[in-house]
Amino acid sequence: MAELEQLVEKMEGGELTLDESLKAFERGVVLTRLCQAELKNAELKVQQLNSDGELEALEIDSPDNA
Repeated sequence: MAELEQLVEKMEGGELTLDESLKAFERGVVLTRLCQAELKNAELKVQQLNSDGELEALEIDSPDNA
């Protein structure tokens, strides 16, 4: 995530050549997909204890449902 933030800052700052910007964009796409996959995995692992002390999936409202 930190690398992705750094890429965005450099691209927004206009510090990169066109070729560097394209490479940064491609790297950003890869990093974004990795972050999305990690988030999906984390959401699947989130659980809560029910009243019987058993684990059950925790329902999370996604931003799309808000």
